[in-house]
Amino acid sequence: MNLPHTAHASPAPDPSGDPSDAGAAAAPVSVLVVDDEELTRAGLRALLSLQPGLDVVGEASDGTEVLPRVRQWHPHVVLMDVRMPRLDGIEATKLLRAELPRPPKVIVITTFENDSYVWDALLAGADGFIRKRAPVDQLAQAVRLVANGDSLLFPEAVRRLAAQHPAPPARGVGSTGAAALTVREEETLRLIARGLSNQQIAQHMAVRLETVKTHVGNVLGKLNADNRTHAVVIAYETGVLVPGGPRTAAVANWWPTTGSPRGGDCGCATAAWSAPCPSPTDPPT
Repeated sequence: MNLPHTAHASPAPDPSGDPSDAGAAAAPVSVLVVDDEELTRAGLRALLSLQPGLDVVGEASDGTEVLPRVRQWHPHVVLMDVRMPRLDGIEATKLLRAELPRPPKVIVITTFENDSYVWDALLAGADGFIRKRAPVDQLAQAVRLVANGDSLLFPEAVRRLAAQHPAPPARGVGSTGAAALTVREEETLRLIARGLSNQQIAQHMAVRLETVKTHVGNVLGKLNADNRTHAVVIAYETGVLVPGGPRTAAVANWWPTTGSPRGGDCGCATAAWSAPCPSPTDPPT
């Protein structure tokens, strides 16, 4: 059953922004759950409703229902099944991006390991992905992280997924095609791909936070990306970044694999991904 909700959530933060910006204050993160299986929707709704700071405002049973539900309830985050019978999560994500000036963030959820649909959803502008059987605390944290929009969700998982999709040879800085990034913008992109927040990028590059926000905005614009995840996926897809290449060394060597709330089991890795996924919240600087 799709339950109505009368409260309208405040707009989500800007994708190049920081969670400390105005408008990202104490209001709960509103969530729309989209899945064609009623039992899955009910379970996700019940579990997420118990998590602090989250408010499940409604449900949808197919991608065709997503746009009208978003217009009705204005959620911050859409938790979207990637495979649905009439309109899948990929096309529903594209529709949100095409029809709304400030679309909600989208996390695609999938049952299938190594699902090619997930990569296509990220290329369509989804902000992240996670498996349905992830522990509820990891799912809730993923929703909060994506709502803030300040760092990449599970960067190691995105890198490993990118490695399964061949791309042209790296073009490097100043190339034509996908983008003509400056040296600083390319450095910013690589740090985004590692999962750093704006504040952490500023510390790493020894520049002001406002300078980083400018770089991030330029990266999104030049790559024609809707968000940080989209920018990283486009960069991998076009060869601007190369997973496992010399300039994108395996983040498994850079992230801690122990001592973090989700170290070693982020819920998004497939059985083939033997390296543990990092915490989505606490990358080192």
